[in-house]
Amino acid sequence: MPDTRPTVLFICHNHPSVRPGGAEAYALELHRHLVASGEVRSVFLAKGGPPLAPAGRVHLGTCVAPVDDRPDEYFFFTDDWNGAYDWTFGTIREDKRLYTKHMRAFLRAIQPDVVHFQHTMFFGYDILREVKNTCPDAAIVYTLHEFMPICHRQGQMLRKTDDTPCMQESPRRCNECFPEIDQQTFFLRKRFVQSHMQVVDRFIAPSEFLAQRYIDWGLPEEKVQVEEYGRTPPAGEASIQPRRHRDRFGFFGQLTPFKGLQVVLEAIIELHGSASAQQDPLLAALERAAAPEAPAGRRVRREEPEPRPHVRIHGANLDLQPGQFQNRIAELLERAGDSVTFIGAYDHDDLHAYMAEVDWVIIPSIWWENSPLVIQEAFHFGRPVIASDIGGMAEKVTNDVDGLHFRANDPTSLAATMRRAATEPGLWDRLRGGIRPVYRMDEHAQRLSGIYEELLHDRTPAHVG
Repeated sequence: MPDTRPTVLFICHNHPSVRPGGAEAYALELHRHLVASGEVRSVFLAKGGPPLAPAGRVHLGTCVAPVDDRPDEYFFFTDDWNGAYDWTFGTIREDKRLYTKHMRAFLRAIQPDVVHFQHTMFFGYDILREVKNTCPDAAIVYTLHEFMPICHRQGQMLRKTDDTPCMQESPRRCNECFPEIDQQTFFLRKRFVQSHMQVVDRFIAPSEFLAQRYIDWGLPEEKVQVEEYGRTPPAGEASIQPRRHRDRFGFFGQLTPFKGLQVVLEAIIELHGSASAQQDPLLAALERAAAPEAPAGRRVRREEPEPRPHVRIHGANLDLQPGQFQNRIAELLERAGDSVTFIGAYDHDDLHAYMAEVDWVIIPSIWWENSPLVIQEAFHFGRPVIASDIGGMAEKVTNDVDGLHFRANDPTSLAATMRRAATEPGLWDRLRGGIRPVYRMDEHAQRLSGIYEELLHDRTPAHVG
């Protein structure tokens, strides 16, 4: 019997087996869940080869190869076009055969009913229109993971002048961040990107904050739907370690300047520096030696040990960051000394074991973020989150309910929040009790399937100019 299930093609800028990342990890998790459910035929296409992987395409003459012999996952190699990729406009300007020959042949072979974009980086925004031209009856869905269509600074929406979060782009403001690119180019960039995105039938925004930024930028409000990431519960359990003080903190994430590791390190240095200033160890020892002995028979009250805040750092790709940032982190790690344990890259299957070693998870990003997956992971394992008070982080973590906020990019504010977390009696138990169940992948996949069905049966075809 012919397979009558709808075919959903996911297109992503990377495969997690090449280099871990939040958006691609979620996208692959969603794809594999749909494959296991059997309700749709799901295919996953990810950018392969340089610059994310050292190895290029497998066979000359074709851009497509399977991922580890999986029948429903493919790499799409763009080796011949990497040098031609225009990072300002997000397109391959010169040779369009990537779209008109190779991508077109793949689309015709798959014949998708729905094409769900998880990212267009490395492929270019042109791929949206190629999908529309090659598969005019297919519905196009686009999950907005960050702000790259809006912001030329890797989608971070941070001012290059002072690293403050930016709420609104404009040719003038973008030119202030990138004076080498004139205002007219930024005007044309926005029109170019939006012209390709107009063929999208539904945009998925995992946070209200991100949805509103895109609506303000110009996406039609009726096309933008807020839908949180669904997650499959990670394996294992994170046991609760008995501790007098909840003074163990964990950082989980990419080791980039935007993720704020430097803020955590400066905060822990400040915490221990202030503690040392309050009580010099030598002075404390002299005071104890000079104190009168207690009379015989009287019980001596033992003083409670002071909390000793400690940070465990989990993450990868520090080696890929600019040398200046690598040097700064190395210097901060040296200054932090034994108040920090650097774990580095970790296997996601072992996440429960790493979570068991911490009481709190810190998310110190200096950019808006969208809906960091680590928030859901921390909540799944019953760990309250200490997060920057901006963007998707402030939306997903409720201050004084399931976590704590601190002023973004402010080590002193983070240090004060960590001190409170480590010293306030009953705070950790109260916030842990405020954590709500994590939105599950099966519910999320069902919601997306409903969106696919709605678009396939009720949508008005997008106009192609």
